[in-house]
Amino acid sequence: MSEHDPHFAKAASSNEAMFRVNEAFYSRTDKRGVILAGNDVFQRVAGHEWDNLIGAPHKIIRHPDMPKGVFELFWQRLKDGLPTGAYIKNRRVCGRYYWVFALAAPGEDGYISTRIKPTSPLRAEVEELYSDLARREAEGELTPKDSAAALRDALRAKGYPSYEAFQSHALATEFDSRTRQMGKSLDPLLKRYLDMSRAITQVEDETNQLTEAFQAIRTVPMNMRIIASRLENAGGPISAISVNYSQMLEEMTTWVKTFVEGDDCVLSRIRTAILAGQFLAFSAAVEREMIAVFSEKDHDYPDSVDLHRETDILQGHERTFARQTGEMLSSVEREARRFAHSVQDMKRYVTGLSSTRMMCKIENASLSSSGTALNGIVEQLDICQAEIEERLAKVMDLNAVVQNNTAMLRAAG
Repeated sequence: MSEHDPHFAKAASSNEAMFRVNEAFYSRTDKRGVILAGNDVFQRVAGHEWDNLIGAPHKIIRHPDMPKGVFELFWQRLKDGLPTGAYIKNRRVCGRYYWVFALAAPGEDGYISTRIKPTSPLRAEVEELYSDLARREAEGELTPKDSAAALRDALRAKGYPSYEAFQSHALATEFDSRTRQMGKSLDPLLKRYLDMSRAITQVEDETNQLTEAFQAIRTVPMNMRIIASRLENAGGPISAISVNYSQMLEEMTTWVKTFVEGDDCVLSRIRTAILAGQFLAFSAAVEREMIAVFSEKDHDYPDSVDLHRETDILQGHERTFARQTGEMLSSVEREARRFAHSVQDMKRYVTGLSSTRMMCKIENASLSSSGTALNGIVEQLDICQAEIEERLAKVMDLNAVVQNNTAMLRAAG
């Protein structure tokens, strides 16, 4: 291996063990975490002889800098049957370190893990977070369980609604960065997941702004009633308009609570399904890469590692990931269709809002003495309505991006 190799990644310091960006790790353990098999990259970079590696607990390569909370979270998820990804700092037998983005999932009577080299700026952010958690653990402030909870909280503060959202984003980011550093282009099907993830993130931004626009006009009915009371008998039409406005705002508020607020809303379910499908799709891509490596003939493995058996296990596992990815796509398709219908409902509410706003303008024109008071309300409604309509149009376009990409991925699958 030479530093002139285009796939070679120079170590960040002299104490970091080096391996190529295009290399991937593989290991398989039993349910206790005892190593049953691995590939040559795993053995070479870890620096242990095969006899010391096979039959040893996987923590033989654990680096003391790693916070215990990460492994608490990692192993609990695996025991719950959940595929999991995490940045891991490992220790080579000589004491040097190396970073991987590790993927693990329940497999045949244990767990299957593949790892790639993290090359994106996200790793530095995670290192800083891990360092803080490790310090707090060492000072006795955090138990491993508390540290795992603190990790989730820290990620949530960075904008990830769940650990699942973080691991999906991290894997896709690292896989994309690695692909580009290898001088390749991302598989078009994987790129569709990135497009969907970006689209659903933008949908959330737009709907958050929609919610703020609704809040900005919630006081309008009350202000109308105040003006109507001052006008006495002449204020009857304005009072009626305020009632209509109030009813429509209630319907719009209910729409927001049903479709875009909370962990179980339609938008949240779309996001969860997209990110879960993305994680599974990219994990399957790493496994396919490992299968291709196993098919090469220039490997030298001990008798304790049966490449044919490991290839069969990986192929079966990759098919499981592919099936689960299809299930997530079905969920995305179903929820995105429901969301599209709900946006149409909201557009009807906005149309009703527009009609009421025009009635308000007509009344404003007929009132000479109080026209000034209504002018401000009409101007506020004009501004808010324009913003709501613009954001709804963007939401429709972005949801169409999700639906189109889902249809293409389903067709390709």
